[in-house]
Amino acid sequence: MTLVRGSIGGYEDDRMVVLFSMMDGDTEVRCAVSASAMDGLDHVPRTPAARREEQFVRLRDRIEACASRKFLAREFEGNPPGIIVRGIDLKT
Repeated sequence: MTLVRGSIGGYEDDRMVVLFSMMDGDTEVRCAVSASAMDGLDHVPRTPAARREEQFVRLRDRIEACASRKFLAREFEGNPPGIIVRGIDLKT
């Protein structure tokens, strides 16, 4: 089964990640993408914290495609388990 788009949880400045979710049927899969990963996709040195959600929305399709690949590969991290997208995951 492939994941479908869930919700945006917002930017966590202390962890420097944007939280989001994907849905596996009725099950929510918690996900995060690092700020540096998004800046790498955007080819910018550093996006202000106040613009991180806007940046995520713009890059969302590519980030979610990566999260789906990591989900299918069972690359979960943390407790509770979730998907974390880093810059190295987005290299083409």
